[in-house]
Amino acid sequence: MDSLPRPGLPPLSPALVAARIRDGAAPRLLDVRETFEHEFVALPGSRLIPLGELEDRLDELADWREQEIVVYCHHGVRSAHAVGLLLAAGFTQARNLSGGIDRWSLEADPTLPRY
Repeated sequence: MDSLPRPGLPPLSPALVAARIRDGAAPRLLDVRETFEHEFVALPGSRLIPLGELEDRLDELADWREQEIVVYCHHGVRSAHAVGLLLAAGFTQARNLSGGIDRWSLEADPTLPRY
């Protein structure tokens, strides 16, 4: 029996995620950008798995399967694709960070460098 991945949960705004982090209700943060991007700027506590490696490294996230995961990239395109991969693999609460780290630096933490 084939089944299509269920539609993803709606994306989250940087302001909402930042508020949840401040309130002690931080989701898991997954960065799917490339290593050089992550080294330039990253959200504190995030885990880096570049999108091109994600399918082969899903086992590294096994303990996140039932937890809320907020996936981010530069502008939100790669992370939206990653959310689809995670949902198809059985991760139940994967969500995209709307606008990526670029929007985060504009709305949640203007001290972060932009690129």
